[in-house]
Amino acid sequence: MGRVEKSIVINAPPEKVWEMLALDKLLEWQVGFDKAKNIDYTSELGTLKDKYRVGASAHGIPKKKGESIRLNFEIIESLENKKITHRINEKMFGGTFTVLATYTLEPVEAETAFTYSGDYKMPWGIFGKLLDKLFIHRKAEKDLRTELENLKSIVEN
Repeated sequence: MGRVEKSIVINAPPEKVWEMLALDKLLEWQVGFDKAKNIDYTSELGTLKDKYRVGASAHGIPKKKGESIRLNFEIIESLENKKITHRINEKMFGGTFTVLATYTLEPVEAETAFTYSGDYKMPWGIFGKLLDKLFIHRKAEKDLRTELENLKSIVEN
């Protein structure tokens, strides 16, 4: 299993950062879901807060008609304005790539210390481990830096 983790300080209160952690907002700042046009909730949403509740689920809608994308999300932990964890399963080439993504928000005066921790599991056994070692882990770390800067830019503007 691989792991990436990075923190950033965002010049905004946790409540404002929290808004960007809804599943349907991830495409606005994350680069790893480039095959998805949008993310649609598959769980019932009675209120805006339901987007953040444990059990909320969604799936990615492909950008191109006929393109096969099997991207599924489920929130498994949620503490409003403090921490949210979701599981992502992406079906690809006969295997499932799984990510457990945790976002932690800590108020620091008028700012938020934001941490992303991602634990991921590659499919395809030993071949997947080799791919991770050669390419995937390095790309995940690079993408994470970009994503946190994107999030910071959106929230602060």
